[in-house]
Amino acid sequence: MSQFTFSSESVSEGHPDKVCDFISDSVLDACFAQDPHSRVACETLVKSNQVVLAGEITTNATFDYDAIVRQAIKEIGYTDTSEPFCDTTVKITSFLTSQSNEISQGVTAQTSQSGDQGAGDQGIMFGYASDETKELMPLPILLAHKLTKVMADDRKSGKVDFLRPDSKSQVSVVYEDYKPVGVSCVVVSTQHTPAADQKRITEYVREDLGPRALGEWWKKDATLFVNPTGSFVHGGPSADAGVTGRKIIVDTYGGWGRHGGGAFSGKDPSKVDRSSAYFCRYVARQVVASGLAKMAEIQVGYAIGMAQPVSVKVETFGTGDEDKAAAFVRTFDFRPRAIIDQLDLLRPIYRQTTNYGHFGRPGLPWETLAAVAAK
Repeated sequence: MSQFTFSSESVSEGHPDKVCDFISDSVLDACFAQDPHSRVACETLVKSNQVVLAGEITTNATFDYDAIVRQAIKEIGYTDTSEPFCDTTVKITSFLTSQSNEISQGVTAQTSQSGDQGAGDQGIMFGYASDETKELMPLPILLAHKLTKVMADDRKSGKVDFLRPDSKSQVSVVYEDYKPVGVSCVVVSTQHTPAADQKRITEYVREDLGPRALGEWWKKDATLFVNPTGSFVHGGPSADAGVTGRKIIVDTYGGWGRHGGGAFSGKDPSKVDRSSAYFCRYVARQVVASGLAKMAEIQVGYAIGMAQPVSVKVETFGTGDEDKAAAFVRTFDFRPRAIIDQLDLLRPIYRQTTNYGHFGRPGLPWETLAAVAAK
């Protein structure tokens, strides 16, 4: 019997990088709310009292960037005027321009050399699914996300008055023959008020947060680290810089499935970094749900401006019939336009994806099952 331990981390919506992701996706949704044909690549940088927007946007939508940014920061919870990073006092600088005409001509069906909507860039994308959880996700990343999400809920509801927006979690799961059998270690770091000491926060995690968030996977004999430095009062963008797209492993499979390297937030679905990664996850789910394999990973490669992918690979890790799985996957259309139509991606649905994982959550179109059966 093989045994190993696998760890995954999550970060909260108040983590500086996630603040940037949420601002970028808020701009994207604002564009799509008025113009579903918007081309958006919005990057955000935050540090101290500064917010910097950069990237390329071509849209017919008209809205107030300043208001969008401040509303996003307010929703996260940075509203304390005594801190440098606050929704009402931050300084916002924009370096946004329009999309390059040379990229546009390759993405637009009427002008592309392929005669179809081409990929917005070259690149490789991966999608993964496993039957180890009902969400068809690896267990470590699901548990890590539950800890940060419940902490955020407790903070926003007022249930716990010492919590502040910036937090992290990490969960180590013991596997035997690739089946999860227990949690060996939990790490929780959360920003807090000066009045709350490490003992009080540890008691909250051990007696309340852990049991509620992890349920049957919570065991009091697991190793627990809470704010291991001893104190975490100074946090968020007031303390650390954040940039869009730096939490790509948190956003996906927690390090379990492979990653092509492209970030999601702030990008419209003409960017296959986002849309094809979503579709690869969608297809991997179908492979597992159809009983063709217990684990499935899909890799797709694209050339910029071309509609058909240059490669599609299926891996089942010895858990199923790889030939049948590959034949099944070939029934799906991986062209960018087909992906956008299949998942109905030209709409303002992206702010809800930003935090606590883009996969394994109900209500997202790539987390559904297709009305197609494996043969």
